[in-house]
Amino acid sequence: MSKLYNIRKPINLEMEIFEEKFSKLMLSKVPLLNRITHYIIKRKGKQMRPMFIFLFSKLLNQGIVNEKVYRGASVIELIHTATLIHDDVVDDSKRRRGFFSINAIWKNKIAVLVGDFLLSRGMILCIENKDYEHLDIISESVKKMSEGELLQIEKTRSLDIDEIVYFEIIKKKTASLISSCCKIAAVSVTKQKKIIESVSRIGENIGIAFQIKDDLFDYGKRKIGKPRGIDIKEKKLTLPLIYTLNEVDKSKRKWLINSIKKHNKDKSRIKEIISLVKETGGLDYAIEKMNYFHKIALDDLKNLPDNEYKKSLTDMINYVIQRDF
Repeated sequence: MSKLYNIRKPINLEMEIFEEKFSKLMLSKVPLLNRITHYIIKRKGKQMRPMFIFLFSKLLNQGIVNEKVYRGASVIELIHTATLIHDDVVDDSKRRRGFFSINAIWKNKIAVLVGDFLLSRGMILCIENKDYEHLDIISESVKKMSEGELLQIEKTRSLDIDEIVYFEIIKKKTASLISSCCKIAAVSVTKQKKIIESVSRIGENIGIAFQIKDDLFDYGKRKIGKPRGIDIKEKKLTLPLIYTLNEVDKSKRKWLINSIKKHNKDKSRIKEIISLVKETGGLDYAIEKMNYFHKIALDDLKNLPDNEYKKSLTDMINYVIQRDF
């Protein structure tokens, strides 16, 4: 977290103001809802998305942050939190960031309703302030995330995922929201289409690299908030596994597919799968792809104004692929 602490220094004040504004947005007249949102706020994550918003907006606007930027950061965090809650229900996950998930404590029905409340709160925030560009961006992002989740569920059932489909899924599921938060930062401070498109593209490539890094955690040894081999247990075909399926001979491919379909809860079988992926070069291939998208993001960043915020953004983009969790 020390790396993030240093990256956050140029936007410390903005992040503190944002956190106060965000907490007020979560307030409701329903005591149960307030207890749950208080639980969510107290267990906040790394807040990378609002950090991207403030860094990009200050980079593009000579260090000045307006109220539209704060609203953009709030709506993104509302949408992000809502999707995490809904994801935990879909995946029947009982833990989130090392703590019990909302559905684990308050059950699925309440978790879904809390997620719906946060989504609607984000939409209302945009409409109340006539931030129609924000509304357009987040609506498109929510649509893509839903499509990506459903596509993954469909393909998981048949184990019919090649590399093209994999990238389609992660662009929709993960990269779309990070791209949206970067785009919201840009539209909040500039009308220049080329800059807005460039910042949005940087966000998408960061998002792709971010997801591949998450894929790699499944094959690591450190405890990072999710168990090792969890993607295999959930029959998710991530990039290292897809590469391995394409590289091994027919008999090993048949064994792999059979293992994922019928023995995905067997710890010893999961260890064998992980070993095969490593031996075949699946991890090396995924790292190579991750570095490719990371480099594109950094190359595009070079074309934007030079100031202290660019340094923090460079460090932030590096952090995406260097983080330990």
